[in-house]
Amino acid sequence: MSKVTLAKALNAGLRTAMEQDDKVVLMGEDVGRLGGVFRITDGLQKDFGERRVMDSPLAESGIVGTAIGMAMRGYRPVVEIQFDGFVYPAYDQIVTQLAKMSYRSQGKVRLPVVIRIPFGGGIGAVEHHSESPEAQFAHTPGLKVVACSNPVDGYWMIQQAIACDDPVIFLEPKRQYHGDKAELDLDATPDPLFTSTVVRRGDDVTLVAYGPMVRTALAVAEAAVADGRSVEVVDLRSLSPLDLGPVVESARRTGRVVVAHEAHVNLGMGAEVAARVTEECFFSLEAPVLRVGGFDTPYPAARNEHHFLPDLDRVVDTVDRAFTF
Repeated sequence: MSKVTLAKALNAGLRTAMEQDDKVVLMGEDVGRLGGVFRITDGLQKDFGERRVMDSPLAESGIVGTAIGMAMRGYRPVVEIQFDGFVYPAYDQIVTQLAKMSYRSQGKVRLPVVIRIPFGGGIGAVEHHSESPEAQFAHTPGLKVVACSNPVDGYWMIQQAIACDDPVIFLEPKRQYHGDKAELDLDATPDPLFTSTVVRRGDDVTLVAYGPMVRTALAVAEAAVADGRSVEVVDLRSLSPLDLGPVVESARRTGRVVVAHEAHVNLGMGAEVAARVTEECFFSLEAPVLRVGGFDTPYPAARNEHHFLPDLDRVVDTVDRAFTF
């Protein structure tokens, strides 16, 4: 296959999953005839029909509630939430029904529902279109939360999420949809879904990121070479369950850890990573685990989002600060 964007890779992954299992159905606002606002489902309704790729009313709670009912009848619904900030009307269905059904039924009822959410900023959108709600879902027992960062992971991870018998919140970095391209090896053996991975080796400091910040972290590692520093970059990929094995191994070797994400720093994913790395690597650390992310304010208007998002300079400054202790 030729090189593809993340959007094309997700589309190919959804197509493959639908070809392999006729119980896989897609639902959401404009996912059918339009192919989704980001064109992730482009062409799928034409090829699989309106009974498997369904345009829904503008009612997120109803979409997720319907998906729960269909999953109880043996289907594997894949729901698209059009933008991250639109998921909150469905929050009650997700955390009080979807997340708890398996535990409530002592495992007799499984809900293989995937909720795809374009998340994060960087596209100059208006209010409610650039949020990072991952910590809220990762904090909810019963939900699995993953975030892809590149086309190869997007292709494999969406298929693995659909095959999972538990509900999965699938986060897609919207500013990467039509960005960097990568070649898909359709015969490759992908990493297991709920694992993190080292995407760049380094010896002096461990930089942990996920979703849209992985690309920034790799740029930071490249820039740090000029300063004589070797930065190891870990892509978390899975936020719940959180696979910290590669992070801990790296932290024990480098002695310094920085966590970068777009979401607010206060009580975010970085706080959890920092606490657990400190517990497991206390005697190996040369500095506190540092965090860099969005400010603790509502996401700003589009003209100010470049101040809010942690860019290369802010992450480099935080990496530099790790060497001051």
